[in-house]
Amino acid sequence: MSSFKSLRDILAQSAKGRTVIVCIGNTLKGDDGAANALYNKLAGKIRAELIDAGTVPESYIQRIVTKGPDNILLVDAVDWGGLPGTVRVLGVTEIPAVACSTHVMSLRLFTDTIAQETQANLYLLGIQPQQVALGMEMSDSVGQAVASLAELFIELFGPDKAASR
Repeated sequence: MSSFKSLRDILAQSAKGRTVIVCIGNTLKGDDGAANALYNKLAGKIRAELIDAGTVPESYIQRIVTKGPDNILLVDAVDWGGLPGTVRVLGVTEIPAVACSTHVMSLRLFTDTIAQETQANLYLLGIQPQQVALGMEMSDSVGQAVASLAELFIELFGPDKAASR
């Protein structure tokens, strides 16, 4: 994982406040389902609010806002031309305003809406996909990135501190 230290630093800061983790993706399109796989590995094991938003994160805006988060971590497959399985932390301003995506609403429009409604720190944890073709399985490199992210989230958000919400 590239920028693992910056990822760890951001997640460590996020673990100090009320955090919402929004997993975005399409499980039918190979590596685009990476965040959904992460959700499955984290469900019930961390104290942060965890949302599997699938391909419609905009349907969860009100739920996110009403949680009053200090931090919002979006996790999605993002193609920036890196090595498959690489994880990159993007700030809101780095998310393209118009982008091709499997999601109904662009991520930039989604993050702009959330930013208007909350004072939360907002980050996108992008996982570089290898392939996102319909009907494909998740690649090994992205599967390894998901496993590493799950370990890191559990370490920082603590399984012994998990709370049902």
